[in-house]
Amino acid sequence: MSAAGCHPQAPHTKLRVPDWFVSSLMLDRALDAILRRVGKLDRSHDVPYLAGYSRDGKTIYIDRHLPKSFVHRGRRIEVDRYLILHEEVEKTLIDQLDLHYLHAHQIATRAEEAAVLAERIPWRVYDKFMQKYVKSIGDERLTKVPADLDLKPYRDYHDYELLQRMQAAIDKKRLPRASAKLRGELADYAAAFREEHRIERKRAAPVRRR
Repeated sequence: MSAAGCHPQAPHTKLRVPDWFVSSLMLDRALDAILRRVGKLDRSHDVPYLAGYSRDGKTIYIDRHLPKSFVHRGRRIEVDRYLILHEEVEKTLIDQLDLHYLHAHQIATRAEEAAVLAERIPWRVYDKFMQKYVKSIGDERLTKVPADLDLKPYRDYHDYELLQRMQAAIDKKRLPRASAKLRGELADYAAAFREEHRIERKRAAPVRRR
């Protein structure tokens, strides 16, 4: 992403407070720094739960049907920057610290919320807008999923039905560009889920006494 993504309200002049001081302006600059490091932003695919990232972390995916902005009290709010922040933080925590997706997601959501609130945008307003466009289990709009989408979040979230839908889309040739690696990962995850459920059923089964 080019430097044009830099927020106009965060001029790069020296602050009159210590660098460690917690402030909305400092947070805004931190977000700008992350945006400048994003390799590629892709808005041409269907992405489960609105946004995601490629396996190598070089591409951030935002669902193609999500508007780039919304209006709140006469003010136009651009949303891509907050989603990019979330996905970059989440991916880094998973890859660099080996955090479970659910833990990384919680931290990334807090960072996203802090950035939204720093711009004086009510979180409930922002979240309500996002929820209208979420594509999850059983959503018929999931027809153009990125071939290199990182599936770890859906695997860790135990979203087996979503993975099955992605596999069905490949089988019906709705994802003609799906790579062999993506196909292999889906097959491996499906096998892992079946084995996990088999073990859970076995543990839950009552013990027969002789």
